[in-house]
Amino acid sequence: MSQENLNNRLYYLIIAMTIVIVLMAAALYAGSQVSSDNTKRTIHMSGHAEIKVVPDTATLDIGVVVESATANEAVAENADIMSAVIEELKGIGLEERNIRTSHVSVYPVYNYEKERTIEGYSASNNVQVTTTMLDRLGDIIDRSAAAGANQIGSIAFSVSTDMQKEMREDLVDEAVEDAASKAGMLAENLGVRISGVQTSSLSDSGGYRVQYEMPQAAMDEAVPTPIQPGESTVSMSVQVTYLIE
Repeated sequence: MSQENLNNRLYYLIIAMTIVIVLMAAALYAGSQVSSDNTKRTIHMSGHAEIKVVPDTATLDIGVVVESATANEAVAENADIMSAVIEELKGIGLEERNIRTSHVSVYPVYNYEKERTIEGYSASNNVQVTTTMLDRLGDIIDRSAAAGANQIGSIAFSVSTDMQKEMREDLVDEAVEDAASKAGMLAENLGVRISGVQTSSLSDSGGYRVQYEMPQAAMDEAVPTPIQPGESTVSMSVQVTYLIE
């Protein structure tokens, strides 16, 4: 091959490589411009709606703790008392599905005066009660205590799933309207127009917890226990990414 032909081939090869490099650079630049445009063409906005409701469900813990000389005696005495408590709860109108065992334990009680010695055993049994009979909560506490329960508390009021479903549609509508209103004002101030929705998501919440510990005086005296559920807030939030142009 002559030197002239070799030079010509190198010349055309350099031109071809230059064209390829230019095309690749152009493609990369165009891609970066599309990504940048996509970022500029969206507005992310949150919307919120909430409503105050009276809770329709309550849960509370009812327990029996017994100490005795032997583990068997402690367990047997505890079982007798807890059986009486459960029968009392059923007498109020609670069903078995409303009463769930949440904790059972038996452990030694130590005396540390001189050296560690076992002086007895403690047996504990707790049930969690769930009910919609909020007007009977005082009776549940008082009659459980009268039957021998000596650990009562941790009352939690909540809005049931059924009640939340009833309010969900209205809350979603209000949250979406809130997000759209704020996005519209922002778009107007920026001099752009909302053309659609890219993504959206929902989140909701509701219920609160009241800590209640049964005072010993209330267990010793026949004093009615007043329980007021008050109000609970059920809320809905929406996150929306709007397309703009």
